[in-house]
Amino acid sequence: MFGGGGSTQLARVFGIRIGASPGWFLFLFLMIWYLSTLFGNSLPDASDTTTYVTAVAGAALFFLSIALHELGHAIVARRNGIDVLGIDLWVFGGLAKLSRDSQSPGEEFRVAAAGPAVTLALAVLGAIGVRLLSDSSWDASFFGDSDDSSPLLALLAWLALVNTGLLIFNLVPAFPLDGGRIARALAWKVTGDRHRATRLAGRLGLGFAYIMIAGGGLLAINGDITDGIWLMILGWFLSTGARSAVVGSQFAERIEGVTAADLMDAEPVWIPRGTPALAAHDEFFLRYQLPWIPVVDENDGVLSGVLRGDRVEAILADGRPTLPIDELIDPADTTASVPVDTPLEHLLGSEPLRQFGALAVVDGAGRLCGVLSIERVRRALAANV
Repeated sequence: MFGGGGSTQLARVFGIRIGASPGWFLFLFLMIWYLSTLFGNSLPDASDTTTYVTAVAGAALFFLSIALHELGHAIVARRNGIDVLGIDLWVFGGLAKLSRDSQSPGEEFRVAAAGPAVTLALAVLGAIGVRLLSDSSWDASFFGDSDDSSPLLALLAWLALVNTGLLIFNLVPAFPLDGGRIARALAWKVTGDRHRATRLAGRLGLGFAYIMIAGGGLLAINGDITDGIWLMILGWFLSTGARSAVVGSQFAERIEGVTAADLMDAEPVWIPRGTPALAAHDEFFLRYQLPWIPVVDENDGVLSGVLRGDRVEAILADGRPTLPIDELIDPADTTASVPVDTPLEHLLGSEPLRQFGALAVVDGAGRLCGVLSIERVRRALAANV
């Protein structure tokens, strides 16, 4: 599903940060309040404390289901060579933030289908649990129509119910929902044109969003104001995402073919390997006033890494001016480089580019070819607007 905004970290799973937006905490409270009423009806003989604890557990299951859904996307994306920047939970669901878009229809399909596959597994798990504990159906167990209702049975029924709903909604062929991304992958496969496929899926998303908004309006007119307004808001967010996809594909088509090699400075400043820290500071950082500079092997031109000016200053302050800069390169800074053929479209979502302000550009053998600054990317974008 779609998402947005900054977030507060809740957990880290498989090295993937899971966070929540500020609005999520309010929604969590409202979800617990809402479920307290529902579980109160399905567990009429339970105490208030039991009902409340069950409601808290139900809210936790709801957001855990969304987090696992997004983890499905993230893990499959990582297996396909896409870096995962994190997962954010917010009022309308969740978002796995990926470093780049898919590069093939198959990759798009695998990443898009992974989330619904996890959701389907959770729905089946809940339904099986209900069946093992009761002769009633999961909906009867949740809505209090079962003779053997219990908090555990109600929670398993809720797990089946909420994941079935999430699965149906996410599989609607409307971008940016998972079903829309699957539709985009299929259209991409048939037409061979990713941008055309994106526009098709985006227009399907717009159509579905307008249906949701109209349906919400009808609900509100007929007296169901809360559900009607909620449906209209959800439809509006969906329409925003779909419209952005259509506009974005049109823009991506204009910048297609532009690569890092076209935008880089082909004569960048670089420091030879083995240079002492003091020499690097005096001859390079003081002279060029750069936050970091590539370190290159003089013999073959291969990029060894990037050296930050603040690390050099720290070593000098520590009284070690002769320390070779090879020992100052932080392995965590290896993301500050991209291949020469990296498309401009992929650079737009580059977290390292935003973090470092520039990227070293290397060829297939790892030799430094140039440096691409964020300013050059911005000028290229302005020229194509």
